[in-house]
Amino acid sequence: MSLDTRERLLRETEVLLRTKGYAAFSYADLAERIGIRKASIHHHFRTKEELGAALIDTYLVKFEADLAEILEQEREAIPRLRRYAGFFTASMREGMMPLCGALSAETAALPLTMQQRVRHFFELHLAWLRTVLKNGVKAGELSPDLDVEETAALVLSALEGASLVAWALKDPSVISPAFEQVVSRLNQGTTSSNNPARE
Repeated sequence: MSLDTRERLLRETEVLLRTKGYAAFSYADLAERIGIRKASIHHHFRTKEELGAALIDTYLVKFEADLAEILEQEREAIPRLRRYAGFFTASMREGMMPLCGALSAETAALPLTMQQRVRHFFELHLAWLRTVLKNGVKAGELSPDLDVEETAALVLSALEGASLVAWALKDPSVISPAFEQVVSRLNQGTTSSNNPARE
C-alpha cells in the first residue's frame, strides 16, 4: 500500500508541476487530488523539496530508458530525432508542459537540490542529441560540416521554445513545423557519395 501511495504522489506531483508549476501547488493540493491527509504525504516525503527531487530522479530513469530505446530501435539520425521530438508534442497533447521546460521556467524559485537536477536533465538531453548527431555525420546522413555542439543546442532550443508557444496558444501543432525547419538544415551538403552502402 505504501508503495502505491508513493507512486500516486509522484504521478500527481508531475501533473501539478507540468500544469501549474512547482511554486503554485501545495501538499493540500496533493492531498485533495489523492484523497489522503497532508500528514500522510509527509510520511513519504518530509518536504516539498524532497518530493520534487524524487520526482525528477524517478522521471530521469524512465527518460534515459526511452532515449536508449530510440537508439536501439532507430538506425538513422533523422528518425531518431523525430522520435525524440515526439516527447514534446505528446506532452502538449496531454495538456502538460514538458517536464524539463516546466522546471526550467521556475529555476530561480527551485531549491538548490532541484536546480542541480534540472541542470543534469538538460545536460542529458544535450549529450544524447550530440551522440545522435555525431553518429549521423559519421554515417553520412548529415552534413559533414555540421557543428554538433551548436546543433544539439539548436534542436533542444527549438523544441523547448516551440513548446512554450504551444502552451501559450493551447495549440500543440506549432511544435512539429518548428522542429522540421531545424531538421531540414541538418542534411544540407550531404551527397549520395557520403552515404555508405547498406547491406
